[in-house]
Amino acid sequence: MKKDMVESFDENKEIRLNKFLSDAGACSRREADRLIEAGKVTVDGKPAVVGMKILPSQTVICDGRPVTREEEFILIALNKPKGIECTTSRDVPENIIDFINYPKRIYPIGRLDKGSEGLILLTNNGAIVNKILKAVNHHEKEYIVIVDHEITEDFIRKMSQGVPILDTVTRKCEVRKMGEQIFKIVLTQGLNRQIRRMCEYLGYKVVRLKRVRIMNIELGDLKKGCYRDVTPKEIEQLLGSF
Repeated sequence: MKKDMVESFDENKEIRLNKFLSDAGACSRREADRLIEAGKVTVDGKPAVVGMKILPSQTVICDGRPVTREEEFILIALNKPKGIECTTSRDVPENIIDFINYPKRIYPIGRLDKGSEGLILLTNNGAIVNKILKAVNHHEKEYIVIVDHEITEDFIRKMSQGVPILDTVTRKCEVRKMGEQIFKIVLTQGLNRQIRRMCEYLGYKVVRLKRVRIMNIELGDLKKGCYRDVTPKEIEQLLGSF
């Protein structure tokens, strides 16, 4: 991986502690703030404070482990089984970090509900996380969904035009019927339990939800519970879309 393809550290420039922890692959920024508030992060032996800035050369201990900048860029694709929680907290049963048991520190990019399955990306690079999750970029995520009764043309039309949930109306999206109770949907936003809430609003219950694509990265024939390295070509295409 070329060094200029992802953001790198400047040893002489201050950086927010939560960004340092995220970019170093220790955890997400949100998780970093939670750990700092819980008193589990120190800088040069002193308790850290939410919002503080540090130099990358300072000594940072997070949850009992020293954190240093990561030279290797890691990006993997996992076919997450149903029942696995997309959290870095090791206190949560069936958390994704213990499940994948990767030899280096990584964390998931975004979330995939515990009751859902399919493609999720994990990385050690906070910069790419922020770019992929940035809502204004309208990045595509594709899902195959099975519901509890027959899908109508009215259901497809309403799902594609936007559904009122969570005090907003969902963005227009591509929805296509694939079977009597199966449809494909391509979202460009990531509201909490969005597809399930959209279906519930229209009187349907999701029986099975599987994510099959994130931007240009496809699940393909990756077996459930297995992961693979995202290829250099896929990474080049991914970064070229930002």
